[in-house]
Amino acid sequence: MLAYQLTGWQQPPQLREVPVPEPGPGQVLLKVAGAGACHSDLHLMEWPEGTMAFDLPFTLGHENAGWVAALGAGVEGLAEGDAVAVYGPWGCGRCRACRLSREDYCERQAEIGAFGGGLGLDGGMAEYLLVPHSRLLIPLGDLDPRDAAPLTDAGLTPYHAIKRSLHLLHPGSTAVVIGVGGLGHMAVQMLAALSPARIVAVDAAPDKLAVAGEIGADATFEPGEETATAIRELTGGRGAELVLDVVGADATLELARSVVGFEGHLTVIGLAGGKIDYDWTALPWAAQLTATYWGTAVELMDVLALASAGKIHVRVQRFGLDRVEEAYARLRAGEVDGRAVICPNG
Repeated sequence: MLAYQLTGWQQPPQLREVPVPEPGPGQVLLKVAGAGACHSDLHLMEWPEGTMAFDLPFTLGHENAGWVAALGAGVEGLAEGDAVAVYGPWGCGRCRACRLSREDYCERQAEIGAFGGGLGLDGGMAEYLLVPHSRLLIPLGDLDPRDAAPLTDAGLTPYHAIKRSLHLLHPGSTAVVIGVGGLGHMAVQMLAALSPARIVAVDAAPDKLAVAGEIGADATFEPGEETATAIRELTGGRGAELVLDVVGADATLELARSVVGFEGHLTVIGLAGGKIDYDWTALPWAAQLTATYWGTAVELMDVLALASAGKIHVRVQRFGLDRVEEAYARLRAGEVDGRAVICPNG
């Protein structure tokens, strides 16, 4: 089968012929319906050797959904042909965090040497994907797995970040989303579905701001010298209860720092590598700065339920596996509307 693999650090990935894996005990083989192309993949392609302790080569694609193709011995509760989403963080399955479905914070992650399929282990940008345990699969019901694949990251990651701050989002509160691309457009919809907060979207692309307005944003701004002042004026000077930085660059972190309010949450989920110089004046009193990673398997069930109920919708552009390099080029250029999804099986 064909697989799009990272074969060397700071080198372009390659489409290669690899064997179709066979599921062992407890494992499940999926026929891949969709694998989302993520900015995290671009970082993997650009990072120097040693940044991540991953063995090469491995197949990219950590945002996956598909149909059960074969079951290993002992697997119960699934049947061939079932449409399923793949929970992305693959932990040990045994530590306290994993038993709480929080494999994104597995206590043995360093020992495992990988974060999951597409992040150190073979992912979904291939015709078939070997999932190491059936606990990592969640039924999709009536959702199309080609369009549902991005929910496993572009949906789950902002949901996890928003959920921890929902108690702050009372009527009259404000939530700011900086960057309304693949993850950000999901964050706007989730805030609209889950909270009464005023939603403010910030992005440098006017077309993305137009989309944000259509899907729930109450106000939109392009970044600039007066953006922070305008957002603070919108909040009556109080600042925002929640700021989600979906970019994570120096400039977006500075904007986020400038608009978060007292006791607010500034949550960074973008991986652009920006920094904040911290001292006692860096943030308003009792404001919290944190970075979250992915989400829990139970939260993924919540995300899929929101999608099934029509509360959230991923904007998807589909590409065949033979067009995977085009998809990443368009992602790098900021030309993807929502999420690019590679569909290896049509």
